[in-house]
Amino acid sequence: MIFITAKFTVLPQHADDWIDISRDFTEATRAEEGCLWFEWARNCRNEHEYFVVEAFRDHDAAVAHVQSAHFITATQTLPDFLAHTPSVINTTLEQDDWSVLGEMTVSPRD
Repeated sequence: MIFITAKFTVLPQHADDWIDISRDFTEATRAEEGCLWFEWARNCRNEHEYFVVEAFRDHDAAVAHVQSAHFITATQTLPDFLAHTPSVINTTLEQDDWSVLGEMTVSPRD
Protein backbone atom coordinates (compact mmCIF):
# COMPACT_ATOMS: atom_id res chain seq x y z
CA MET A 1 0.00 0.00 0.00
CA ILE A 2 0.98 3.64 -0.41
CA PHE A 3 0.96 5.25 3.05
CA ILE A 4 0.91 9.03 3.34
CA THR A 5 0.87 11.39 6.29
CA ALA A 6 0.69 15.13 5.65
CA LYS A 7 0.80 18.03 8.08
CA PHE A 8 -1.31 21.12 7.39
CA THR A 9 -0.95 24.38 9.34
CA VAL A 10 -4.22 26.23 8.92
CA LEU A 11 -4.51 30.00 9.27
CA PRO A 12 -5.78 30.78 12.80
CA GLN A 13 -9.07 32.28 11.59
CA HIS A 14 -9.88 29.03 9.72
CA ALA A 15 -8.52 26.42 12.14
CA ASP A 16 -11.84 25.59 13.79
CA ASP A 17 -13.51 25.20 10.40
CA TRP A 18 -10.86 23.08 8.64
CA ILE A 19 -12.86 19.85 8.71
CA ASP A 20 -15.79 21.63 7.04
CA ILE A 21 -13.50 23.47 4.61
CA SER A 22 -11.88 20.22 3.49
CA ARG A 23 -15.09 18.12 3.64
CA ASP A 24 -15.79 17.85 -0.11
CA PHE A 25 -12.19 16.83 -0.80
CA THR A 26 -12.22 14.37 2.10
CA GLU A 27 -15.48 12.70 1.11
CA ALA A 28 -14.49 12.45 -2.56
CA THR A 29 -11.14 10.93 -1.62
CA ARG A 30 -12.74 8.41 0.73
CA ALA A 31 -15.06 7.37 -2.12
CA GLU A 32 -12.17 6.53 -4.46
CA GLU A 33 -11.99 2.83 -5.30
CA GLY A 34 -8.33 2.54 -4.27
CA CYS A 35 -8.52 4.58 -1.06
CA LEU A 36 -8.07 2.40 2.02
CA TRP A 37 -8.52 5.30 4.45
CA PHE A 38 -8.30 9.08 4.66
CA GLU A 39 -8.50 10.43 8.22
CA TRP A 40 -7.92 13.87 9.72
CA ALA A 41 -6.62 14.53 13.24
CA ARG A 42 -5.98 17.81 15.01
CA ASN A 43 -2.69 18.34 16.83
CA CYS A 44 -3.41 18.59 20.56
CA ARG A 45 -0.34 20.81 21.06
CA ASN A 46 -0.99 23.17 18.15
CA GLU A 47 -4.66 23.88 17.46
CA HIS A 48 -3.82 25.28 14.00
CA GLU A 49 -2.21 22.07 12.82
CA TYR A 50 -3.98 19.07 11.28
CA PHE A 51 -2.63 15.74 10.11
CA VAL A 52 -4.13 13.58 7.42
CA VAL A 53 -3.32 9.89 7.47
CA GLU A 54 -4.17 8.26 4.18
CA ALA A 55 -3.52 5.00 2.40
CA PHE A 56 -4.09 3.79 -1.12
CA ARG A 57 -4.21 0.20 -2.32
CA ASP A 58 -1.24 0.56 -4.68
CA HIS A 59 0.72 2.93 -6.90
CA ASP A 60 -2.04 3.08 -9.51
CA ALA A 61 -4.61 4.08 -6.89
CA ALA A 62 -2.31 6.83 -5.58
CA VAL A 63 -1.76 8.13 -9.13
CA ALA A 64 -5.52 8.09 -9.77
CA HIS A 65 -5.95 10.12 -6.57
CA VAL A 66 -3.56 12.91 -7.56
CA GLN A 67 -5.05 13.01 -11.06
CA SER A 68 -8.66 13.21 -9.80
CA ALA A 69 -10.75 16.34 -10.29
CA HIS A 70 -11.28 16.71 -6.54
CA PHE A 71 -7.53 16.56 -5.85
CA ILE A 72 -6.82 19.16 -8.52
CA THR A 73 -9.58 21.38 -7.11
CA ALA A 74 -8.15 20.96 -3.60
CA THR A 75 -4.68 22.02 -4.76
CA GLN A 76 -6.25 25.20 -6.15
CA THR A 77 -8.58 26.07 -3.26
CA LEU A 78 -7.23 24.73 0.03
CA PRO A 79 -3.94 26.70 0.05
CA ASP A 80 -5.98 29.88 0.61
CA PHE A 81 -6.67 28.58 4.14
CA LEU A 82 -3.11 27.50 4.98
CA ALA A 83 -0.29 29.32 6.75
CA HIS A 84 2.36 27.58 4.62
CA THR A 85 2.95 24.64 2.29
CA PRO A 86 2.06 21.31 3.94
CA SER A 87 4.73 18.73 4.82
CA VAL A 88 4.35 15.12 3.75
CA ILE A 89 5.75 11.63 4.28
CA ASN A 90 4.93 9.25 1.45
CA THR A 91 6.10 5.65 1.46
CA THR A 92 5.22 2.18 0.20
CA LEU A 93 4.51 -0.50 2.79
CA GLU A 94 4.24 -4.26 2.32
CA GLN A 95 0.89 -4.52 4.08
CA ASP A 96 -2.71 -3.59 3.36
CA ASP A 97 -4.08 -2.65 6.78
CA TRP A 98 -3.05 -1.51 10.23
CA SER A 99 -0.93 -3.88 12.32
CA VAL A 100 -1.70 -4.65 15.96
CA LEU A 101 0.35 -2.73 18.54
CA GLY A 102 1.34 -5.80 20.52
CA GLU A 103 3.04 -3.82 23.28
CA MET A 104 -0.42 -2.61 24.37
CA THR A 105 -2.41 -5.80 23.98
CA VAL A 106 -5.86 -5.54 25.50
CA SER A 107 -7.38 -8.73 26.90
CA PRO A 108 -10.93 -9.58 25.79
CA ARG A 109 -13.47 -7.60 27.77
CA ASP A 110 -16.80 -8.90 29.02
